[in-house]
Amino acid sequence: MSAIYPSATLSARETLENSIYAKVTLRLLPFLFICYVAAYLDRVNVGFAKLNMLNDLQFSETVYGLGAGIFFIGYFLFEVPSNIIMHKVGARVWIARIMVTWSVLSAATMFVTSPTMFYVIRFLLGVAEAGFFPGIVLYLTYWFPASRRGRMNALFMIGIPIAGVVGGPLSGWIMNYFAGVNGWYGWQWLFLLEAIPSLILGVVTFFYLPNSIRASTWLAEDEKKLLEENIAKDGSATKSHSVAGVFTNPKVWLMAAIYFCCMMGLYGISFYLPTLVKASGVKDALDVGLLTAIPYTCGVIATLLVARSADRMRERRWHFAIASALGGLGLFLSTVYGNNVVLALMALSLGTAGMLSTMPVFWTYPSAILSGAAAAAGIGLINSVGNLAGFVSPSIVGWLKDVTGSTNAGMYFVAGALIIGAVLALLQPKSLVNK
Repeated sequence: MSAIYPSATLSARETLENSIYAKVTLRLLPFLFICYVAAYLDRVNVGFAKLNMLNDLQFSETVYGLGAGIFFIGYFLFEVPSNIIMHKVGARVWIARIMVTWSVLSAATMFVTSPTMFYVIRFLLGVAEAGFFPGIVLYLTYWFPASRRGRMNALFMIGIPIAGVVGGPLSGWIMNYFAGVNGWYGWQWLFLLEAIPSLILGVVTFFYLPNSIRASTWLAEDEKKLLEENIAKDGSATKSHSVAGVFTNPKVWLMAAIYFCCMMGLYGISFYLPTLVKASGVKDALDVGLLTAIPYTCGVIATLLVARSADRMRERRWHFAIASALGGLGLFLSTVYGNNVVLALMALSLGTAGMLSTMPVFWTYPSAILSGAAAAAGIGLINSVGNLAGFVSPSIVGWLKDVTGSTNAGMYFVAGALIIGAVLALLQPKSLVNK
């Protein structure tokens, strides 16, 4: 029991802790969530731009797939250095820097006129954004112990499906109603307008986000001590690793492989969901945007429920494996019923819900074995390797569509990756992930 509250009963202490963590959650998570919505929207709005951009610029599916995916080469190369820098200089400065630079580059995509320009801008966008997602995952480990981390990860990571719920209709509306304004295409307005929130949030981050529990001005001293004690207690159960040791740790590489499979599903859906909905018989861009909100809404619900269940049961492997397998099944069924709007949406909803609900569960894994600078490097390494799937997935799906004339073969490939991820998750020892 804490020395800070020696007379408190266990239930009283739990009540006190819950109130303090609720205060921290309310202060940090809504803001981080909004930042992630903006980040993810900037990353994948190219999937909506594709509906008209390819025809306007005479790009092939292969060009689009390579351009969408090359983002992750820049992301991969700068991910680990970015996370280590954030660990040294603090989240406030570094997250603000990331958001401002990516917003500028995302807006610059509106000026693309050739495949080379498309590739260069997407690569630089990956460089700019490198470190944002793993940086926030690392940042949450500074505040929340392992027993609460799954739910906190979920509250942050539902930014992905919420970006789909909000971004789908918004992107479709921009594409339809701004087309031709000022002589620009709808997709040019899409890149410009959706970059503005990230720019504003980047500036706000610099003034709003504390680097640590100790640096916060809105917590009382006894609240800070309790939170720091819990983090210290949590860290004492984690083995110490050097930064260099992270790169030779087989458990870290297994996690990277699992996350790669997970990301194959995420980017298969993110970059091609509008295309799949359109192929089922929906033609209007706004209608496509509205319908893509349905799978993402299912993803929001599933993500919260699965994370809550995993935390409550202290079980991670089967939660991840079942969700990943259902994600693969949903993507497979979306090809079987690809010509029926209702059935295709049901299948895509299952696939999206299954795939998205793996993410908050997965990100409890690295902090189970790593802490400090090693956690910064390990989380960065896992995320950078996993996000190479963002290059592989759209590149292969685009190439297969050019070769076969259909996205079906690509979806089979992505669904297979999710099934493999489910199997790999079960290879992890129970003691590693059931914290």
